Amino acid sequence: MNKDQVAGSVKEAAGKVQRKVGEALGDKKQQAKGTENQAAGKTQKTVGNVKDTFNK
Repeated sequence: MNKDQVAGSVKEAAGKVQRKVGEALGDKKQQAKGTENQAAGKTQKTVGNVKDTFNK
């Protein structure tokens, strides 16, 4: 695993937690930020996967 894969996974997990907290509190802004962070994490993880594929 490279640093983009790790950072992407962490960001994705944090976004999921943030979204769930927003759902629990009924805070639509928090939910939206969590969803945004989750998507950013998935994107970063995908970039890491592509880098890893080309480095092999």
